[in-house]
Amino acid sequence: MAGSRGGWRGRRRAVGAFLATSLAAALAVAAPVVAGSPATASTGADQTSLYLVTLTGPGTARTRGVLPDSVLALWMRSTQDQVLATVTTEPVTYRWTAALSGFAVQLTPAQADRLATDPRVAFVEPNRILDLAATPTNRSGANPTAVHSAALSTNGGGAGTVIGFIDSGLSPDGAVFAPRPGLGDLPERYVGDCTTTDDWPETDCSSKVVGASWFVDGFGVDRIRDSSSLSARDDDGHGTAVASVAAGNEGLTARVRGQVLGRFTGVAPHARIAAYKACWTAPDPHDDGCAAADVVSAIDQATADGVDVLNISVTNSSTPDENGSSADEYDTVARALLGAVEGDIVVVGAAGNGPGEVANTAPWITTVGAGVSEVRRGVVAPDGAAEITGVMVSNRVVGPALLVRGADVNAPGHTRQESRSCVPGSLDAAAVAGRIVLCERGEVGRTEKSRAVRRADGVGMILANTSRGSLETDVHAVPTVHIGLQAGRELQRWSAAHPRTPVTLRPVGIVEQTPRAAAWSRAGVSHGVAKPDLLAPGVGVLAATPTDLTDSRWQLVSGTSMAAAQVSGAAAALRGRHSWSATEVASVLAGTATPVLAPAAADRARLATKTPAGTFRTLLGRPSDSTPPAAGPAGFASLTFRPTPAAGAGIERTVSNLSNRTRTFRITATGVPGLTATPATLQLAPGESTTVSVRVPAGAQPSTQGRIRIVDGAGDALTWRALVTR
Repeated sequence: MAGSRGGWRGRRRAVGAFLATSLAAALAVAAPVVAGSPATASTGADQTSLYLVTLTGPGTARTRGVLPDSVLALWMRSTQDQVLATVTTEPVTYRWTAALSGFAVQLTPAQADRLATDPRVAFVEPNRILDLAATPTNRSGANPTAVHSAALSTNGGGAGTVIGFIDSGLSPDGAVFAPRPGLGDLPERYVGDCTTTDDWPETDCSSKVVGASWFVDGFGVDRIRDSSSLSARDDDGHGTAVASVAAGNEGLTARVRGQVLGRFTGVAPHARIAAYKACWTAPDPHDDGCAAADVVSAIDQATADGVDVLNISVTNSSTPDENGSSADEYDTVARALLGAVEGDIVVVGAAGNGPGEVANTAPWITTVGAGVSEVRRGVVAPDGAAEITGVMVSNRVVGPALLVRGADVNAPGHTRQESRSCVPGSLDAAAVAGRIVLCERGEVGRTEKSRAVRRADGVGMILANTSRGSLETDVHAVPTVHIGLQAGRELQRWSAAHPRTPVTLRPVGIVEQTPRAAAWSRAGVSHGVAKPDLLAPGVGVLAATPTDLTDSRWQLVSGTSMAAAQVSGAAAALRGRHSWSATEVASVLAGTATPVLAPAAADRARLATKTPAGTFRTLLGRPSDSTPPAAGPAGFASLTFRPTPAAGAGIERTVSNLSNRTRTFRITATGVPGLTATPATLQLAPGESTTVSVRVPAGAQPSTQGRIRIVDGAGDALTWRALVTR
């Protein structure tokens, strides 16, 4: 159905019925090992469910220039039809030809098993629902071991580029996405459409918002919320926030209920935006998500459209699940993203929030974790007692005013547990009016609690954690200080002992602190690559929000999706200023990240890691029973080694001089005893490349980390992380 994906365009018409064996030879690549059986569907043996099927070989993005895309796509569709005819006559739900060759179709488990044995098929997996990397949970996660990169300092950054966003859509209203001068020429490679509907009129398409499409058939129209828009319009707010951080307009004043949160400028304010809506809201929020089939279709469309940067905040696992193929297999989403990279697109993905495995683990994805270097502090000052420090966004002093515990002021018809958590309607206005309310975290959203306090005529709120977790910089309905678990317990005891003693809420302002990873930002080693590749600010990031979903145009958002958005903007700024390839941009972003929060060195990079076409494709289809190699696949700025007591391990990387003059680079290796990099000195002419060999000795201790730094005379450096694993 055309509306569900934004419509196929005339430019993709076949130029003729051409199919010959010579074309197959021109497209020949090393065929991946056939994947194992897909997960068995939960339906009966004769019932069907949606499966994603990937054929061997790349999409048209990789083979572009061999023959016209339309001819290549025609050949791919013909092969797809031949494969389909062996198991079913059902029409396909989606076809993919740009990022990969494949389709989504209804199959029985037996049909899926049969396809998985076809030598023309590389991978089969059942459709599944993926998550957005939305607001972090209250539980702590792992601290990433990664270097930190500040958002790229831009001055009109991103002119002449298009960033694609695979997310919950976009709300293009307001100044943050309005057409502005300085966008530069629309790049010739971009050929996407801005598809209109009743909910997305022609006026929503502009020189700033140049692309709009949506994909819902994998999720199912019957599963979405009644208020969801069958268009690219944002139903959740997440996509709007991400796009604003990456490419929102510059010089805007962010004001919420009379308070100025700051001046807003996206990282690449002169970049254009293309929205690919693949994430949907359901009647039950627990059922919200992004169907893998829709996400792959969005990736395929963005690749065909020719965006310069592709931001994906979907936390795919890169391994289907315990019922799917082996852990050595990359899933369909990861394979599609490889096709995007082969189409010279910088792919930036969020690492994921809270407990769980790190997301977007494929080495061709620039995976971003969330860091924190500053916080908006506030204090709770009880009269005659020690102050308690927490997080506070409001700049208003509240009090002295009496403090009441939510549990003690429940309204008629509501339980103490409801009022303890400040559930909307649970607070007795007669007991709350003019007072500050102590509310416990849980049950409902944090900002819903402050709205409940305001509706009961309270003047302020103290939000206390009930378990170990993060403190969030939310924009609340009343001035609020968010405090931790232990502080909350102490305040509960003090309040019980001093029921008539007033307290004051006082803002401290923005406080700089030692840069560190957010506790909930995921990290780990997957497929032999240490992830994330870098960190960016991801706590309390100022972002736009749809006015039809909230009572404000602005919010402060935390999450790895906010960090990834900043790196996507940085990638667009680099592409707008340099003629670097997508893999060179990714190498520079990860390789110039620094251990401290400082202006990113990416824009003045002199050296990049060279990743030839086809390098990543050789990683597909590794047999699950194969012996792990001594060295894992190298990421853009990470090297992983698995030495044995008897043998060392080595990795070779190719580097290229990006500057316009001959330069001499010095290489140092530190951190892991015996870690070496040769040669020790490089002299490279403009554009010249050479190979660097990095080795760890036999018996190197697992879980040790080192660093390879390649520095020129000006002190600019490219850094690789070296990780020794079992």
